[in-house]
Amino acid sequence: MMIITNGNVSQKEIDTIIAEDKERLEAKGKELATIEISVVSPEELEVKTWAKSDIRRVRRITGYLSTVDRFNDAKQDELSDRVVHS
Repeated sequence: MMIITNGNVSQKEIDTIIAEDKERLEAKGKELATIEISVVSPEELEVKTWAKSDIRRVRRITGYLSTVDRFNDAKQDELSDRVVHS
């Protein structure tokens, strides 16, 4: 998990915010990936959270859709030989 803080935030505040956000996301079946805590004023913090995503990139080689990790050697070679046209 990545934690980003902007301003003077105590470790106790950080730990409390992380625990609350982890609990909130776990209730939705998600996992906390990144949290950004910024000081807005002495009495106010802004908290942004991002959950981990199970989105994968799918490629099409010779008509078949799959993730690159499932390509055989020939399909991986074809992928590496591709040229990007503008």
